[in-house]
Amino acid sequence: QVQLVESGGGLVQAGGSLRLSCAASGITISDAAMAWHRQAPGKQREWVAVMSSGGSTTYTDSVKGRFTISRDNAKNLVYLQMNSLKPEDTAVYYCFSVIWGASNWGQGTQVTVSS
Repeated sequence: QVQLVESGGGLVQAGGSLRLSCAASGITISDAAMAWHRQAPGKQREWVAVMSSGGSTTYTDSVKGRFTISRDNAKNLVYLQMNSLKPEDTAVYYCFSVIWGASNWGQGTQVTVSS
């Protein structure tokens, strides 16, 4: 049974930084494609950053140069380092995995950026 648990969200001022963590169980993250998505109030969920099992990364345009997805294989953790945060980054952030054709979501963590 796959479980993804996010942590690290909170309230931060514009220009600040946060690091989100995703603790995975039931899968080995280095065997999976791992991603972060977010959903702002009244908006559809959107993908933010993806890391393939091979370690390549892709970012949505609005976060390029500010966000970094990474992983710690030994700890089976995935991170999202978020710098230069903007009010429009306010959303619930979700960890997402795809492995062997099956996908899973975490419960989400709230990030609020004040202006």
